[in-house]
Amino acid sequence: MWKYIALFGIIFCSSLVAGTIDPNTPDKDYISYGKDFKYVGKLYGKNNKGVGYYGSAVAINDHWIITAGHVVEDSTSSRIFDIGNKFVLDKIIVHPDFDKTKLGIADLAICHSKESFGLSFYPDIYDKNDEIGKVCSMSGYGRTGNFNTGAVKYDDKLRAGSNTIDGIDRMMLLCSPSKKYSAGHTSLEFLIATGDSGGGLFIDGKLAGIHSCVLALDKKPDSTYGDESGHTRLSLFRKWIISNVSE
Repeated sequence: MWKYIALFGIIFCSSLVAGTIDPNTPDKDYISYGKDFKYVGKLYGKNNKGVGYYGSAVAINDHWIITAGHVVEDSTSSRIFDIGNKFVLDKIIVHPDFDKTKLGIADLAICHSKESFGLSFYPDIYDKNDEIGKVCSMSGYGRTGNFNTGAVKYDDKLRAGSNTIDGIDRMMLLCSPSKKYSAGHTSLEFLIATGDSGGGLFIDGKLAGIHSCVLALDKKPDSTYGDESGHTRLSLFRKWIISNVSE
């Protein structure tokens, strides 16, 4: 099941969008569903070479967000979490086991804001080990397109959709786009794309995964039919997250 991987850190752009969609489903349905994920936002800043980056992140309480380790590993300044209002991040903790040379291992980081996000709801961390076969929701800011064209454009709109978790590889939950009427197909079939890194995968309203990468047999990780997405499995890291957030 382990294929070619591309991590989803992207070079600074003027805007981002989220995920590839089913070519038979109206895009407006994904945009409308995205409005339910007010705790998913854009994350941007500069790395230690002065190059800007964009990604996604999920707020889990008034002061902490979770994102992918590879998005913020080299972050140095102007670190902003944007959920309509912009919040400066003053602390970043990358999981100690994350190593960008070891794909699929602990691609995770938590970040702190002194100012409260002020949302009325934040998702809990998923705490079960029964993810395989579950229907999940996914949201984030990244490239968009459909499963035939691949991720081809940006438009700065938050999208969300659904999928079925196919399996687990290393420390990742895996999803793939399925065609209408095929096994596992959901009503808003969706796959993450470049720029979605750090966004969330949810099961029963709980945060179960953080978007990490796309796997492709054709070595073109453009989120088309035949590709798979990898999401850091948070049930493995729940204690680490809670202990650091509590401190």
